[in-house]
Amino acid sequence: MAASSKASSLALLLLALTVSSAVLGLAATTCTPTQLTPCAPAIIGNAAPTAACCAKLKAHPATCFCQYKKDPNMKRYVNSPNGKKVFAACKVPLPRC
Repeated sequence: MAASSKASSLALLLLALTVSSAVLGLAATTCTPTQLTPCAPAIIGNAAPTAACCAKLKAHPATCFCQYKKDPNMKRYVNSPNGKKVFAACKVPLPRC
């Protein structure tokens, strides 16, 4: 993937995190996708997730991932092959919803 394409994808993910955080914040204050920002480079690219990313995934409520899987802005990242790799690498089970 070209650098400009990765930068655009990263910007899109960060925008999705922000929008979803605002929308989900109205429904449940514990679901804040912006907490997962350290995982954006691993989900967008093929980089290994950082320790900070894994810590955020492990600390995030599992019920929020179900909301993200249904959210139009977030589901393309959570359900993506890279997203699934990040969860697996961090040893965080992606809940069935």
